[in-house]
Amino acid sequence: MTRRLPSQLPLRTRLALRTRLARQHAVRWYLVACAVLLSIGGLPEFSWAQVTTIRLTDVTAESGVDFKHDDGSYGQFYLIESMSAGLAILDYDQDGDPDLLFLNGSPIANTDLPVHPNALYRNDGQFRFTNVTPATGVGDTHMSLGVAAADFDNDGFTDIYLSNYGRNILFRNNGDGTYADWTLPAGVGNGDLVGGGASFFDMDNDGDLDLYAGNYIQFDPTKHEPHMHKGLPAYPSPLSFDPQPDTLFENLGNGTFRDISDAAGIHQVAGRSMGLVTFDYDVDGDIDIFVANDTQENHLFENDGAGRFDEVGLLAGLAYDYKGKPQASMGVALLDVERDGLLDLMVTSYSEEFATLYRNGGAFFDDKTLRSGGSEASFPHVTWGVVAADFDNNGTADLLIGAGDLDVNRGRRGGSSSATDFNVPNLLLVNQMTANQDQRCLRSAGSGWGSGAQVSASTRGLVAADLNGDGWVDAVAANARSQPTIYRNDSSSTEQFTSLAIRLIGRITNRDGLGARVVVEQAGRQQTFQMSSGTSYQSDGPHLIHATVFGDTDYTIRVIWPSGVESTLRSPVRNPTFIVEPNR
Repeated sequence: MTRRLPSQLPLRTRLALRTRLARQHAVRWYLVACAVLLSIGGLPEFSWAQVTTIRLTDVTAESGVDFKHDDGSYGQFYLIESMSAGLAILDYDQDGDPDLLFLNGSPIANTDLPVHPNALYRNDGQFRFTNVTPATGVGDTHMSLGVAAADFDNDGFTDIYLSNYGRNILFRNNGDGTYADWTLPAGVGNGDLVGGGASFFDMDNDGDLDLYAGNYIQFDPTKHEPHMHKGLPAYPSPLSFDPQPDTLFENLGNGTFRDISDAAGIHQVAGRSMGLVTFDYDVDGDIDIFVANDTQENHLFENDGAGRFDEVGLLAGLAYDYKGKPQASMGVALLDVERDGLLDLMVTSYSEEFATLYRNGGAFFDDKTLRSGGSEASFPHVTWGVVAADFDNNGTADLLIGAGDLDVNRGRRGGSSSATDFNVPNLLLVNQMTANQDQRCLRSAGSGWGSGAQVSASTRGLVAADLNGDGWVDAVAANARSQPTIYRNDSSSTEQFTSLAIRLIGRITNRDGLGARVVVEQAGRQQTFQMSSGTSYQSDGPHLIHATVFGDTDYTIRVIWPSGVESTLRSPVRNPTFIVEPNR
């Protein structure tokens, strides 16, 4: 049956959608067949020339991180309990190494139960961390769900924004190792809502960071109704709740913000916001917003450069998967999977749905999940946080994906066609684009990537950074109702390479350089990055770019700043590399 497009749509939109529908129809039956094969036993194995050398070792026990996540649950099965929480990697004390901020939940509608604060751990080097929460003042006890960390006031120190159930919190860095609650003066409390992901970004290229706060569902605990599934308590579906529009705050440059959600067009649609990321998807010089929505279409807010956003997720090919269906989208990673200079998106999802790779074709995105390979491993699991990082230092971005059910009773029910459970190992997809230029470039590493692959947990937030400064990217997973997992990268390589750590310092642009595009070019190959805030599942990573160059061949680092100014550095460069934005 031919789909009819609404006649009231603009002609350009109808033509673009017809083109997309024709392409989808041509491949649909092949992809559906693949999905059927997966559900009844899997696709045939493909041979690969290279076994991964990535080894991520679980070093949590010796790290000094004794944090244990509490989601505030006490048998009522409020849906939002299962959504806690993300985490952040940030250098709060500006000593050059990344510190860790873990988020906690809090009991809903029960003030008699104990509360557990969020926790900040200072990096003391060599994978040793110290809890500095009381001294820094960031031990918030609300139900925290998401976090963004950036220098919103351009004073050289990283601030923290917590996306909570209830009042959100902005902690302003005092520059002396302590934080102050700046929520009320800044005007970013965001009401009594259920928070999602958050991101600092400069929407109007005026040199200061604005703030996008995702919101999940319209939730009232007094209207909560117990939900049962196969005789056991269960969390209700997100579809039982109305979606909530997100919030956009404009930075006024004096330590305060104003809510411009209506005027900017953000309130014209409502979503169940989970993870999100801000980036320039169409390379037109301004920053757009991608929001992964739970059980409905994803949103892509296209920036017109003048303070107005149009929701173009359907037109751009990001609203639905290859079957034309909405997914229970959770987290998002930004990467140039094929090294073609365009930034793609990996979006995680629910069990019996794929973690989906949306390939950026310039004007439109295509769901390239099955063609690219690897995501078959995600099909049985609920997947949450996801990070793109070059774990094996071969010049291509790999993907570490957090997995684990939200329902502790899943395994007790039996009879499910899914192989997932509350606690499961996380997934690693290795990028082998150099071995196979245009086909199945991603490969699941199975359980062959070190002792970290043996850890069973229910991961939510997931972030990556070089925690010990050895040139190899490590990772940290925030696990529900459990301790986090700290992965030390013990990989090896037979190639001669240099690992670059690139930090941007804006002058005209915001000081963190958020929104800048970084291209590393060597011998006709390029690695493309965008400095961004908000990533993974309701988490934030360090504002630092990790790239790899090889041998003695000359290379170039090119930075396109949001101001339009460009910086070019030629090899060799000091590592870590600090690139300061030149004046116009």
